[in-house]
Amino acid sequence: MFYSLGKYILLLRLSFKRPEKFSVYWAEVMREMVSVGIGSLGIISIISVFIGAATTIQVAFQLSSPLVPLSTAGKIARDSTILEFSPTISALVLAGRVGSSIASQIGTMRVTEQIDALEIMGVNAPGYLIAPKIIACITMIPMLVIISIALGITGGYIACLFGGEVTPADYIMGLRDGFIPLTIRVALVKAFFFGFIIASICAYQGFYTSGGALEVGQSATRGVVFSCVMILFADLVITRLML
Repeated sequence: MFYSLGKYILLLRLSFKRPEKFSVYWAEVMREMVSVGIGSLGIISIISVFIGAATTIQVAFQLSSPLVPLSTAGKIARDSTILEFSPTISALVLAGRVGSSIASQIGTMRVTEQIDALEIMGVNAPGYLIAPKIIACITMIPMLVIISIALGITGGYIACLFGGEVTPADYIMGLRDGFIPLTIRVALVKAFFFGFIIASICAYQGFYTSGGALEVGQSATRGVVFSCVMILFADLVITRLML
């Protein structure tokens, strides 16, 4: 474990060395940001709307007591969406979509000796291949989480429109009641660290792939699994420290 941790830290150190040519790295960062952000927008939007709607319906179902105001459903749905559902579930989905892509892309370059060719030409391969992906993930994943929060709350409102459990007026009243801005900051901090975890762990698994096509698939699988475990661990730590 300590051997792998040391290799991981050394790889990150090489990834953030001073680049040889900023224009080349800047173009690569922009390309990765489009791939991570725009490419993941559709799946994040669909998941957020349905999770927001399902959360509101379930909360309303559990608040069957006449002593509890129905606006509480909007408040609970808002806080759970901001603090947990949008950042964590979005990160787990992105670990499968973005993380597997990163690991398989870098792993394929390793087994086809393209990384060796870059190193022979004097290019810092970790910096050229990994740093743009990390920068793109820590930049775009918080933006995706903000969109996910907005769509999750909208999904809850749509559920109120078409269902009879909570009226839209009660739902909006619950959204406005006792809002704490700290929850948004917690969600963005989670999204930042989740993006770093996804990009760095999956890139590490891909960079040290050896063998052929079978090993590339195994590296992608390990990258997704380890990323998901570390996302859940980081979620627990950040929640404990900030709340």
